[in-house]
Amino acid sequence: MVWRSHLVRGPRAMTVPLTHRQRVLVVDDFDDAREMYAEYLEFVGFQVDVARNGVEAVEKAQGTPPDIILMDLSLPVMDGWEATRRLKQDQRTRNIPVMALSGHVLAGNAEQARQAGADEFVAKPCLPQDLEDRIRRMLKPSKSKNQP
Repeated sequence: MVWRSHLVRGPRAMTVPLTHRQRVLVVDDFDDAREMYAEYLEFVGFQVDVARNGVEAVEKAQGTPPDIILMDLSLPVMDGWEATRRLKQDQRTRNIPVMALSGHVLAGNAEQARQAGADEFVAKPCLPQDLEDRIRRMLKPSKSKNQP
C-alpha cells in the first residue's frame, strides 16, 4: 500500500510506502494546533498519532513507540514536563527523541525542557514546514552512527 499527498505539490509531495513511514506522536491539548500539525505531517509522509495530554502521550509511546514525539509543555492531566521525564526514565521510551513545544517562551524554558529530557525546544507558533524540517534533522542518522 502506498500513501500519496494530494494536497502538497512540488518537492514536498511524497509517495511513501506505508511500511516505511516514520511515526510521529503529536501531543497538544489545543485541537486546532494538534490537527494542523498532524495533518501537515501526514501530507509530507509521516505516520501520525495524537494525544491530548501527558498521560495519553506516555501510554501511546509505551504501547507503540513512535520515532519522535512533539510534546506541548502546557497540558492537562499530566503536563509535558512530567510526561517527558517519565518517557526518558522508561527503558522502552528513553531513546525516543522529544521535541518540546511551548507558546510560553520565558527565559530558561529551553534549558528546563532539556533538563526534563527534551532533545529540542521549539517556540510556538511554529510554521508546519519549519517543524517538519526540524523533525527530519532530528531523525536523520548521524554519520557516526553509520560508521563502524
